Amino acid sequence: MALPNHLLAQDSSTGTPNAVIPDKPNPPRLVNDFAGILSGSERNQLEQKLRAYNDSTSTQITVVIVKTTEPYPIGDFAFQVGRKWGVGQQGKNNGLVLAWATQTRKVFIATGYGLEGAIPDAIAKRIISNTIVPAFKQEQYYQGLDKATTEIIQRASGEYKADPKEQSDGDGAGFLIWIVIIFVIIFIISRRNRGGGNGSNRGGGFFPPVFFPTSTYSGWGGSRGGGWSGGGGGSDFGGFGGGSFGGGGAGGDY
Repeated sequence: MALPNHLLAQDSSTGTPNAVIPDKPNPPRLVNDFAGILSGSERNQLEQKLRAYNDSTSTQITVVIVKTTEPYPIGDFAFQVGRKWGVGQQGKNNGLVLAWATQTRKVFIATGYGLEGAIPDAIAKRIISNTIVPAFKQEQYYQGLDKATTEIIQRASGEYKADPKEQSDGDGAGFLIWIVIIFVIIFIISRRNRGGGNGSNRGGGFFPPVFFPTSTYSGWGGSRGGGWSGGGGGSDFGGFGGGSFGGGGAGGDY
């Protein structure tokens, strides 16, 4: 699919990237592949997942794929898409734009004001570096976008758990704390039994129940039993809600 002419035109009168920003899609879509990279079924699957999340939370995540954003940086392009289209809800500003320029091999995640806390710059950079870039290098474009949007959804929903290394460190510290607690309890009980008023209490005593953690979180879903599910989402997407964008986000290339 050829890139529409309005994406390549430069607005010399204003000197802004607005001239390369595509018009708001009509009918509205959350997955907008102007470069023709994804197959029809891949676009539909990703669209349905993002619509389902929009329907349940009002948070809008849009994927915009173009061949190039030159002569403007992809970050400017992503923010201008968010502002021009009004991604997210007015007042909540809970929109996110994942922009990808296929020819220049650049990716950028731009967040609305309302998502900057859940998806700070460092997390946006990590999602690009650890999830999108490895998949794109293997030409697994849909897989990279699918995993990245899933992580964005889970982080925005407060369901994302620590990385495995962080978890293992935390689990080790928790185990040591339980060991210390057990020894303190045993020490207190043994002292009380030794100092008892009569012999009938010695060697008996009450040992309070000790509860050990039986499960730990692992991966995105943790032990909650799944978290957000991408099922459903069959309803029509009603359009963007007029959200506002600041300067939050990060980019990378591959």
